Amino acid sequence: QVQLTESGGGLVQTGGSLRLSCAASGRTFTTDVMGWFRQAPGKERELVAAIRRSGSYYADSVKGRFTISKDNAKNTMYLQMNSLNHEDTAVYYCAADAFATRWPPVAGGMDYWGKGTLVTVSS
Repeated sequence: QVQLTESGGGLVQTGGSLRLSCAASGRTFTTDVMGWFRQAPGKERELVAAIRRSGSYYADSVKGRFTISKDNAKNTMYLQMNSLNHEDTAVYYCAADAFATRWPPVAGGMDYWGKGTLVTVSS
C-alpha cells in the first residue's frame, strides 16, 4: 500500500520557521515529480513547491522563503519554511505524480496524496 505521511506542522509566530516532512512508503519515488500543496479555509488547493530530478519550482508567494528538498535514500521529502506570515496558514499536503505528467505539477494530476498537516501562523 502506497502512503505519503506528512509531519512537522504546528503553531508558529510570524517570522518563525517550520520544517515539514513527507515520508513515503509502499514504493520509491525517485523518478516522480513530488510537490507540496496547501489549502487555506475557503480557498482552493494551491501548489507551493515541487521537485523533480532536474530541479525545483516555487510559487511566487513563497520564493526566497521556502526550500523543497528530497532524500531518496530515506524516501522522504521536506519543505523548509522560513519567515512565515499569516498568509501561510493552511493545511499542507504532499503529493506525488508517478508519471511526471506536468511541470509544474497540478493538483488534478497527482497520483498520491498525504492526509495533510496543519500550519498555523499567529501574529
